Amino acid sequence: MTPAAAAPLFVASVTLMLLASAWFARRLDHIGLRLGLPEALLGLLTALAADAPEISSAIAALVQHNHAVAVGVVVGSNAFNLAAMLGLSAVVAARVRARHELLELEAFVGLWLLGVMLAVVAGSLDETIGAVLATAVALPYVVLLTAGPRLARKLPLGAAEARFVRRSFGEPHRRETSLDSGRELTRLLVVLLVALCLIVAGSVGAVRAATDLAHAWSVPDVLVGSIVLAILTSLPNAWTGVRFGLQRRGSALMSETLNSNSINILAGLALPAALGSFATFSGLAIFDIAWLIVMTTAALVLFGKRDGAGRSAGVFLIVLYAVFVAVQFARA
Repeated sequence: MTPAAAAPLFVASVTLMLLASAWFARRLDHIGLRLGLPEALLGLLTALAADAPEISSAIAALVQHNHAVAVGVVVGSNAFNLAAMLGLSAVVAARVRARHELLELEAFVGLWLLGVMLAVVAGSLDETIGAVLATAVALPYVVLLTAGPRLARKLPLGAAEARFVRRSFGEPHRRETSLDSGRELTRLLVVLLVALCLIVAGSVGAVRAATDLAHAWSVPDVLVGSIVLAILTSLPNAWTGVRFGLQRRGSALMSETLNSNSINILAGLALPAALGSFATFSGLAIFDIAWLIVMTTAALVLFGKRDGAGRSAGVFLIVLYAVFVAVQFARA
């Protein structure tokens, strides 16, 4: 594809992808609130919605046998999520607070997935075993989020343990307005399906156009994935994160950020690695995941304080992301 054709296709594809993703995320959040779902589960669902462009772009790059772009999209978008969703939100909203129990649970899941994938990337762990270890933690986590506080009422827990479970998974929201009928729910689900199809179509077009432009202009694939596509596909996440921050929904913000990154790792790295879809990882990919662990740990320490994180913590995360970007350009 010539640059004259690829450039407008890239702009149109990214625009379609972002608009459909914002629509998808809003409708899914709306359904969750009307069903009275817990805040932590809402964060997971919103993360899944906002992650659709990133996952679709990574998979589209894999299908086109462009492994550098695929890895770059996943790792780059995760680093950008921490800087934009948490860092920028703290700067804009002045302070972000979240429940301590929520952070403890999601910190374990997020760091476990990153640690497993770092071992796989470094060649210390078999790809299939790595995928099994990642799923062994991620699957029970999703089940626990879905069960929510009902789990505390069924298990023989003491008062302190039951309180921890309730605060970890969140009490259900009071329903804003209930769904009127099964027909309305069906209509909303069809809307979500249409939006998801548009996201996938936009992602395929964006990856194809971006790689063609990169080859025509001699831009390294790693920059296309880790910087250009990673930032563009993460914009829905950034917008949703800042919105949560301004609404003082710190628990939902932290949940969406950490879950978004975990979903990216599972769908964009762990699953393809288990299927043998990745070629040998480069030294830059090892650094990227290791630096992502550093950024995640810093975010958990800063935002895990009892009084939350302020503007200085947000600026620090943004600086860490700037270092990540500088390394990509230096090593490209």
